[in-house]
Amino acid sequence: MGFDGGCACGALRYQITGSPFLAVHCHCESCRRATGSPMTSYFGVGRAQVTWKGARSFYNSSPGVTRGFCGQCGTPLHYMSTRWPGEMHLLAATLDDPTLYKPTAHVHWAERVPWLIWNDGLPKHDGRAP
Repeated sequence: MGFDGGCACGALRYQITGSPFLAVHCHCESCRRATGSPMTSYFGVGRAQVTWKGARSFYNSSPGVTRGFCGQCGTPLHYMSTRWPGEMHLLAATLDDPTLYKPTAHVHWAERVPWLIWNDGLPKHDGRAP
């Protein structure tokens, strides 16, 4: 088992070849609203690294941003942006084995909710991680 995952109902599955190039906790308002959580954890891969089984549904959450989700159960699975063509960011909580996820930083830290306290020692960036 590698970087495999999917939605809550099992209708939509993904498999990643290779390793992610990015693993962060995102605190931006857009991710919070899209996931219904105070922040989201995601990992970045090349779009060509992902194989899908099942049909994805899409939502354009803002100009140039497309979010993919399961049309049956509604589980959000990924984020794509025209700012980073060729990349796909998958939500770490959708991994079959979430212990594989090793975050390296917090991004959009300035947008965080004040009641969620973080003492993990990871770097905190106001934008995307360098």
